[in-house]
Amino acid sequence: MKNYRLYLIRHGITSGNLEGKYIGTTDLPLCEEGESAISSLAALEVYPRVQKVYSSPLKRCLQTAEIIYPDRLLKRIDNIAECDFGDYEGKTRQELANDKTYLEWLKGGYEAAPPNGESFGNFTLRCLDGLEDIFKDMMANEVTEAAVITHSGVIMNLLSGYGLPKLKPAEFTCKQGEGFEIQLSTFLWHHGPVFEIKGRLF
Repeated sequence: MKNYRLYLIRHGITSGNLEGKYIGTTDLPLCEEGESAISSLAALEVYPRVQKVYSSPLKRCLQTAEIIYPDRLLKRIDNIAECDFGDYEGKTRQELANDKTYLEWLKGGYEAAPPNGESFGNFTLRCLDGLEDIFKDMMANEVTEAAVITHSGVIMNLLSGYGLPKLKPAEFTCKQGEGFEIQLSTFLWHHGPVFEIKGRLF
């Protein structure tokens, strides 16, 4: 039975990250600090060698992918973009601290969604569709090791929702440029869908 290795990597730092803002669909590029930090990690050769790179379509991920894997074939996957935070885009937790709708949203739940934004349930299913697209592409093109440059929310949702062993989302937080290694097999995927979590990249 063939196994497929995927390395889920969070994009580098943006100005929105530094300011503590919700920047789901806001298409910010990496800031100077973000570019420098990712370049330093890449120079240390901490990232695994891969045959192909899959990326969220947002600038911060595409730029991160270009720094880490400048010579690898890249495919954009729309469904692994960050959650749409709707009216909360560009705002900080402090700015929303007295908003009752925001406080209810923080409690979570499948249907919970920011005003004009994406629900937790729809976001999770979209992320799953994105991983399905990647897995199908890997199998069709005989790619057994690939990197996925995406967002913190996508990584936490996929690992907590479909990864083994089962852990809470908070166990899968990672800093910009960090990530996790997972292993997929056709057997587990078709009987789950689930995959194995092999650990953090570094």
